[in-house]
Amino acid sequence: MLKEFRDFIMRGNVVDLATAVIIGVAFGAIVSSLVDDMIMPPIGLVLGSVDFSNLFLVLKEGAKSAGPYASLAEAKAAGAVTLNYGLFVTKVVTFLIIAWVVFMIVRAMAKLVPRPVPAASTKDCPFCLSAVPLKATRCPHCTSELR
Repeated sequence: MLKEFRDFIMRGNVVDLATAVIIGVAFGAIVSSLVDDMIMPPIGLVLGSVDFSNLFLVLKEGAKSAGPYASLAEAKAAGAVTLNYGLFVTKVVTFLIIAWVVFMIVRAMAKLVPRPVPAASTKDCPFCLSAVPLKATRCPHCTSELR
């Protein structure tokens, strides 16, 4: 059983999938950093010095202290139940960037990989121009003899 498991793990598809997952996680971290550190701060600045990571609604006050809370971390420390819509917006932007990059990669790969041209299965009859199977000796439409 151990040998079968080793053979399964060493198959090309499993190794390729593991490599893709590792690269995907690393790419996700890079895009998250791009969104959190490079894209959202200027957008927040344009919108009036808004920090998206601290946009939240308090659904229930904390047991340790009552609001208002200056930051999400302060609300969490107080035990408040919050709806973190700022973090959600950040995650949506991250997802859209990752989806766009994956789309562009798939599109580029589709252009690089040549599509096989299907072999012709018919020929045209020289008399009536109808499609005729390649091995036919007579046209089924005009009954002309084909060479």
